[in-house]
Amino acid sequence: MRLTGKTAIALLACAPLALSALSVPATAAQRTPVPPTVEEQRLDGPVPQEILRRSGFDDVAPAFARALARTRSTTQAERLAVTDGRRLWRRAVDRVQGRGPARGDLSRDDDRPLYWARLGMTRALREWRPAFPLPERERDVLIGKVERGSRGQDAIDLPAGRSVKRVLVTGFDPFQLDADVRRSNPSGAAALTLDGTTVDTPAGPARIEAALFPVRWDDFAAGVVERTLLPYFRPGPHQVDYFTTISQGRPGRFDVERTNGAWRGGYPDNVRVSRTETVPVPPGVPTVHPQPQWTSTTLPYAAITAAKTGPFPVRDHTAVTEIPAGGTAPVDRPDGPTPGSTARAGGGGDYLSNEIAYRATLLRDALHLRVPGGHLHTPVLEFGKDNTDKVTDPDFVRNRTAITAQVREVIRAGLAAADPPRS
Repeated sequence: MRLTGKTAIALLACAPLALSALSVPATAAQRTPVPPTVEEQRLDGPVPQEILRRSGFDDVAPAFARALARTRSTTQAERLAVTDGRRLWRRAVDRVQGRGPARGDLSRDDDRPLYWARLGMTRALREWRPAFPLPERERDVLIGKVERGSRGQDAIDLPAGRSVKRVLVTGFDPFQLDADVRRSNPSGAAALTLDGTTVDTPAGPARIEAALFPVRWDDFAAGVVERTLLPYFRPGPHQVDYFTTISQGRPGRFDVERTNGAWRGGYPDNVRVSRTETVPVPPGVPTVHPQPQWTSTTLPYAAITAAKTGPFPVRDHTAVTEIPAGGTAPVDRPDGPTPGSTARAGGGGDYLSNEIAYRATLLRDALHLRVPGGHLHTPVLEFGKDNTDKVTDPDFVRNRTAITAQVREVIRAGLAAADPPRS
């Protein structure tokens, strides 16, 4: 997801709220369905439908819609949204990790069934005509609960104690779907593969928990990243020892991004919304004052890039784009920002991959969390050279599997460098 303005969320990311049935009479407006979002409109195309059918996830949205029609209060609807959202996340993780029947001939490591099934659920909520009053703000809350649960954001289960390291990783949805609706995101596939797993390191075992995020500017502005990470960045028995935000980046290589910039470059997101501005910090979360233009990785980049982690080279990426102090025009800097400069692109560009890295490391700094943390860009996931219309092919599956496996080894190498072996 490494994009800049040169190269080239409509969903509200709501905090969990208690819902209660209202005593006022329902109006026609309250029963009127809400139009689907741009993302949800893509569901009707042949590619999303084929992905859902060939993965066995084509039953998710219809079953949710039927259960929704049987609810008789906002409390019941809330319970269903939470339960079925979490069930979808667990089903996707189980499928990728080889538990239970595969159902369909699509490769088990595929992240796309989760993405399209989630959109089916949120569209069902927008189209729902409840038999009881439901103000639109409460419908938005229900959609937010499905989003949060089906992304693993409320299922992070980092163990307490000193016998295991606690690792948190994040991935993204597929994106740039107007250009090719078949796209998968290897960062999302890696998150599903790693969630709830344990890796061995020279310093002992490390438990990895994962969550996914949307490719939508407005969800980020509303604080979806900070709300998800904050409970595990604060002091306490479940505080992280290591974190990595992950996204898709450049062809043929991994990049450990050294510097993150406080700038949104405006490239359209998955709902075709564009934002060009300083990264907005949501109210009510710990932050640094004044807001810095740059944040830096604390990942052990030298050790990670030197380790043999897989077939793709891993680079220490230091380039940024800045407006120098006293200047007016953007300048590319291969070795990082200069003092007093204004950000125009971090190492990860000026899109949402740079932004999640900026937000995560800004929150780290605000809380004085002294652990390794930063952003990893994966190689671009490519179809086979002769595949222009099929939803999958052997090269596509092989590339995604190789990227995901190397993500695990990059994390293992970082953990090994960050913590010496125990005697």
